[in-house]
Amino acid sequence: MREHALQAPVRKGRPRGPQNHDGKITTDAPNIMWGTDMTTTVLANGQQACVFATVDHHGIYCLGIHASEEGTRWEALEPVRQGVRAEFGALGKDVASGLQLRHDHGSQYMAKDFQDEIGYLGIQSSPAFVRSPEGNGCVEWFFKILKENLLWARSFESIEELRQALIAFKDFYNNSWLMGKYGNKTPAAIRNQHVPPMKTAA
Repeated sequence: MREHALQAPVRKGRPRGPQNHDGKITTDAPNIMWGTDMTTTVLANGQQACVFATVDHHGIYCLGIHASEEGTRWEALEPVRQGVRAEFGALGKDVASGLQLRHDHGSQYMAKDFQDEIGYLGIQSSPAFVRSPEGNGCVEWFFKILKENLLWARSFESIEELRQALIAFKDFYNNSWLMGKYGNKTPAAIRNQHVPPMKTAA
């Protein structure tokens, strides 16, 4: 294919200037930046399932997790909504004002409906730079732990069984997983060192 010039065109080179990842994506307190993404797994019957998660860039605390048959923009919003309800008390206009959301350039996250919804909640979209996947590294790290300890270790008969297992894993991870970077504290313990800026809907 290469010899006959039949390959599809691709972007060449590395990102330049301020678009490149600068090496630090974690934050010093909760609810400054969240990260969200999707991965997939296969059920026992061979059906593919989509898994969505949202984590805080401080302590990589899991704020929301969700499973669905389809990876649509509406399903992608679910773990974000879970996090907003838990951290800001409700879903409403500008309730999460000041929060940034890191995501990749996937069609779910760049969709107008997704962007409009997070904008309504007061969340600023913060896409990771092209060809710099490290920018969304917090949620990617969480997915690595999730895959090694749940998705690759168990078989699930249905989306609902998977969804319940994800909820249980979220609780186990937040309260039991030891984070070496933070002095072997759990994500929940790291988070409890700060008082999140709770807000209520108008």
